[in-house]
Amino acid sequence: MRKGVGRTSDQPDNGRVDERVFSEANLHSACSQALRYVATRSAGPPVDASLRITLNFHPDRMVADSPILGRMVADGVYLSQFVTGTSNGGLTAHPGGDRWRWEQRMFGGAYDAIPVQHRPVYGGLNSRRKPVGAAPRFGSAHLRLTASTLNRATFCYPDSHLEPTMFGVAERMSLVDLAHADQRDELDDYVEAQVHGAVRLDRDVEALVLDSCYRGTDVESAARRLPCRLEWHPGFRLSVAELRRHPEYRGPRYVELGAALAVQGYLTPRIIGDAVRTGCYHPQDLKRVWHYLARFGSPATPSRVPD
Repeated sequence: MRKGVGRTSDQPDNGRVDERVFSEANLHSACSQALRYVATRSAGPPVDASLRITLNFHPDRMVADSPILGRMVADGVYLSQFVTGTSNGGLTAHPGGDRWRWEQRMFGGAYDAIPVQHRPVYGGLNSRRKPVGAAPRFGSAHLRLTASTLNRATFCYPDSHLEPTMFGVAERMSLVDLAHADQRDELDDYVEAQVHGAVRLDRDVEALVLDSCYRGTDVESAARRLPCRLEWHPGFRLSVAELRRHPEYRGPRYVELGAALAVQGYLTPRIIGDAVRTGCYHPQDLKRVWHYLARFGSPATPSRVPD
């Protein structure tokens, strides 16, 4: 029998969610409003309490001329793209932009008129228990959040940029079965999660999980300054030979770019990150090379390696 969070009925409850969530996380009223709004549109049994939300990102990128992990050390929280102005997906987090419009639609306008720091952060529900996190298309590293964050998260399937009509909260979750029955590309195979309220690294994160290619690098040094546990997954690694077998996936030009970047015949996240920081390549081109690595060079077997 599956262990769930919250109610055991799969019947709607007039949009009610556990009010203790709001006080325990010190949620802004807009966050509470958004949670209630999505709850009215959700159905199904409680989410499996053993599942975790993960926030995938690239750990060697820059935010406002500072390394992203250094920024996280300084801030103590994981910030939304509305605050950082950066994204591993689209760059539309501004008033009137697509991300703004999608959030207005999903959350009933709850965030329209409040400071951007109160907006949710995005991740995925790791329903397939992948060692690389729920949504590796957004980065090789991930923060694995605590079980308590499930209760202040909303969910949708598919990704919010597709303007989905199926939603969930921890107490009413039909999206996992929906996603597992679907036939999407590996990089699109996730239930999107939006976590409302601050994600504090010392309170809300079980571990930062890094790709093994960053062992012994500045990324590892910065990660050890964070107030959460550091773990490793086996790592993304893609041979040029395998890369060349899939010219149709993102296009031949990105295959050739990946082949040119490869070191000793292989691509890793670290190699792509080094290329990003040179400023010599268009970020969208390197994003597509990353998609090749994430899709065809992912570790095959689940593994968590604590440090």
